[in-house]
Amino acid sequence: MEMKKKEAYKGYQAYSYLEAGKDYPDLKWADWDWAGRHVLELSDEQEAMVKEILEKYPYVSVHDHPTFFPKTMGTARDINDAMRAGRQFCSYEALAYSNLDCVFDNMMDGVNIISSPNGWKWIDIIHDLGMRLCDIAHQDFLVHAKTVDDIFAAKKAGKIAWVGVIEGAACIENEEDRIDILYGLGVRQLGVTYSEACALGSGIKEEHDGGLTAFGKKCVERMNKVGMLLDVSHCGSQTAYDAVMYSKMPIIASHMGAKGIWNSRRMASDELIQAIAKKGGVVGIEAAPHTTMSPAAGTHTLDTVMEHFEYVKNMVGIDHVTFGPDTLYGDHVGVHHAFAATLSTKATQAAAGSTFTEQPYIKYLENPTEASWNIVRWLVKHGYTEEEIAKVIGGNAIRVLREVWK
Repeated sequence: MEMKKKEAYKGYQAYSYLEAGKDYPDLKWADWDWAGRHVLELSDEQEAMVKEILEKYPYVSVHDHPTFFPKTMGTARDINDAMRAGRQFCSYEALAYSNLDCVFDNMMDGVNIISSPNGWKWIDIIHDLGMRLCDIAHQDFLVHAKTVDDIFAAKKAGKIAWVGVIEGAACIENEEDRIDILYGLGVRQLGVTYSEACALGSGIKEEHDGGLTAFGKKCVERMNKVGMLLDVSHCGSQTAYDAVMYSKMPIIASHMGAKGIWNSRRMASDELIQAIAKKGGVVGIEAAPHTTMSPAAGTHTLDTVMEHFEYVKNMVGIDHVTFGPDTLYGDHVGVHHAFAATLSTKATQAAAGSTFTEQPYIKYLENPTEASWNIVRWLVKHGYTEEEIAKVIGGNAIRVLREVWK
């Protein structure tokens, strides 16, 4: 089936108000559909159901990276040079082909190495955010969303709500006031940690997890007070559990899967999933390459991603699960190879006692656009009701946002 662009998109390209080669380096970015455009086949009746659902209900991705990555990934230098330039290019046209009404954009996160090869510096996070906000200010297809009403307004106008996210809180160092600053700049979701430990607690990379620190507790309190959604996706198990229990508001694990299926550090334990649900929060199911796999498949596919979805749904109910695909436009597997140490992929991907076959890309889920086509199609194909699909593609997330965002 051929997918059509949203009519509200008028052709804007990132930073087109500037001159490439003069105002910024003229880097070569990947085509957004470099791996093809894969669409799950449905019957005519199922196609009609998909169309009706998408027209009626908001579709929210609670974790993605809707930006281009370099066309070539032959060496780490290819991507290092691009990231050090400090100007990520949002793929507006690709988003226009998507079913999304709202995307939570995590920007450069672990590849933000503008001034340091170790990343996560405060000045670099602000640089990245400021660049993106400047670009967004020069176009009218993405709407910088700061409230739930902004999401619904964007959908009504045929546009896409853009939510700024910082994936890990290392950049705030020991300054909880920086949470206020990020909120003031329009950021509405913050990860307690990335994969490495920071002043707030331990990440999934650490051998020993000391849990949420005293400073981490102060930061959770501050996030609750200002209305910042708290994310525990990259936290160590104890730190994540402590954050859930200490927060007075529902929290999100924006991009995870279930350890009960694939026992890697990147996945969430049953205990954590149940704690998130008990506090009214949601778990977003991950689809980045070689994360939500299963031993039976021995690799990563759309079906293994949905196996994690159904595991969480069966455990805590349809009201506490959504999707945070964690995808991008370009060679995602190449990004993981080039930044293996920074992104901690080797330390967090493999399940204990299991091996897997690496794929060049994950068919049907290769980027934010493709994922938005095929998740809803898989749900329709597998007999989920309109009400159930409406909840998991956006309704559950919006319920949490209404409670947390001030």
